[in-house]
Amino acid sequence: MFEKFYNLSGLPFLLTPDSRFFFGSSGHSRAIAHLVYGLSQQEGFIVITGEVGAGKTTLVEQLWSQLDRNTYIIARVVTTQVSGDDLLRLAMANFGLGDTPGTDKSTLLRRFEHMIRDQRKQGRRCLLVIDEVQNLSLAAMEELRMLSNIVVDGKASVQTILLGQPQFRPILASKDWEQLRQRVLASYHLGPLTEDETRRYIEHRLRMVDWRDDPVWEDAAFEAVFRHSGGIPRRINTLCSRVLLFGAIEETHTITGGIVDDTAAELNRDLGAGLEPVPPPERAMMERDDLVRRIEQLERHAFRQEQVFKRVMDLLEANATGRVLSPGSLP
Repeated sequence: MFEKFYNLSGLPFLLTPDSRFFFGSSGHSRAIAHLVYGLSQQEGFIVITGEVGAGKTTLVEQLWSQLDRNTYIIARVVTTQVSGDDLLRLAMANFGLGDTPGTDKSTLLRRFEHMIRDQRKQGRRCLLVIDEVQNLSLAAMEELRMLSNIVVDGKASVQTILLGQPQFRPILASKDWEQLRQRVLASYHLGPLTEDETRRYIEHRLRMVDWRDDPVWEDAAFEAVFRHSGGIPRRINTLCSRVLLFGAIEETHTITGGIVDDTAAELNRDLGAGLEPVPPPERAMMERDDLVRRIEQLERHAFRQEQVFKRVMDLLEANATGRVLSPGSLP
């Protein structure tokens, strides 16, 4: 709805990872550099950790968009709360290998090794990406280590990228995981965007859909997005998408800090979206004034709620019938 109101060519803040929208923040650029370095070693494990929504999967999408498809074959495993045998079968399935129920592990491994040999003959390397790795059991990780032990023509068979949340780091550091840890060639923790990067991230994604300063974003709006999202890209996307919807419903061409605050409060009430402000310690003295301001915003929001609902219904009806609404026709 809002993309038509603001004459955008698409939706700028979709949650689905898309390399076209990749934003090279300092952290993301360093993470890519670690991935490229790890791949250049042609063996072992590469570990990327970060908070939920920090952009780990987007990193892999960006990397995959840059890799030569004639040089690499990639498989991704997202479901990680599985047994060791199931993880092996999932990895094989994502590499395109069929699996007959009841097949024993030795037969599966032989098929896997044959696949690797065939790919090597064609000049391709196998890259396995495991997401949400903090959920893996030690037995499942042993399966991954076992795959990395397979050598074809004196070269490692598979490289593995492990993507996980911050709690994976102490797991990896534990004594039980020492053998796998010794095979980690590159590791990086992806932190949140800075306030300046948050602004540039928003502007970048908007420009990718032909944004022409409509709507105009006030400085306070960018600051509010950072304050509510903590610089986490997925939270930024969730909040900014709803902010644009709010703006279209209100028929405003200026996004203010107040609009962002109101939208974040609404998201928290409706979805528990984790968009509470994240003030730095030096703002502690401002909390009382901030509370008063929030109460006033809630009062304004309650007053507008019925109007907003009516406008949404009118806009939906207009979209369905092809009727063009004039500003005066809205309540």
